Amino acid sequence: MTTTDQVTAAALPRLGLKQKPPRKVLGRLGPWQLLRTLGEGSMTRVYLARPAEAESAPAAYAIKSLRREWWNDPTAIEMQRREAWVGQRVNSPHVVSVLSAGVAAPPHYTVMPMLEGQTAAQLLATGHKPALSAALWIARQAAQGLDAIWQSVGMTHGDVKPANLMVGADGHTTLLDLGFCETPRDARGWAERPVVGTLRYLAPERVTSATTVDVRSDLYSLGATLYELITGRPPHDGQTPAALIQQHRTERPECLRTVAPGTPKPVASLVHRLLSKDPMRRPATPAEVVNELAPLEIECFGLR
Repeated sequence: MTTTDQVTAAALPRLGLKQKPPRKVLGRLGPWQLLRTLGEGSMTRVYLARPAEAESAPAAYAIKSLRREWWNDPTAIEMQRREAWVGQRVNSPHVVSVLSAGVAAPPHYTVMPMLEGQTAAQLLATGHKPALSAALWIARQAAQGLDAIWQSVGMTHGDVKPANLMVGADGHTTLLDLGFCETPRDARGWAERPVVGTLRYLAPERVTSATTVDVRSDLYSLGATLYELITGRPPHDGQTPAALIQQHRTERPECLRTVAPGTPKPVASLVHRLLSKDPMRRPATPAEVVNELAPLEIECFGLR
């Protein structure tokens, strides 16, 4: 069983947050008592918290607040507000919930339940790939989360990747980090995205104005994530942003069955359709992906 600090650190919803040695934090943030600083990134800090008026209550919450230097930055504030808005409206066991928020004024914070487990990125970093059926199950649950966001608020997630999939000890998977959620109309270009690492999973249409960004862009990112869950490596590995963008736009990833021999053809076919350069060649909706993955999980049970 992981400790409280380990659990919360694993659930940090921003890429790049680094776990720090716990330190006592004095004071409150709204109605919340902040117990420890658990991690921080360039834009946010994450705290272990509990209700301030219930000191006997368990520390079962993670609060993410903007660092002071970002309090006047419109983009950072909008990301916090967007995460709060989406997280309070989408009701799905596969999308992280925002229980409450204070985003009208600094320090612009969101309150989320503490989640047990590790991100898929952390699991892959150990060098141990999940069994094939487990990889498909993780992807199916992520697709269910994407479908819930699309059906509930008409938005794409915008940042699907292993680091944003929290996998519990029982395999339950939760989609994290809702700050990039957007409608197709207000989709942004890659240059405005502060997380360069995201480029490894970015749909090609997100870096060109030639094609509209919609939910199929999330499916490309899901395909890149599933490719890595199965093979242990991302479909493209350019060492610079320009190289990654070029690969996403023009290069086909190596055949999945070459990298991971023994992968059934229907699985490889689905992954490569998800990774199609042309969105019209991908599955049309997350629900369609869910329906394709479910029987494949059963067929692949027991396969590594």
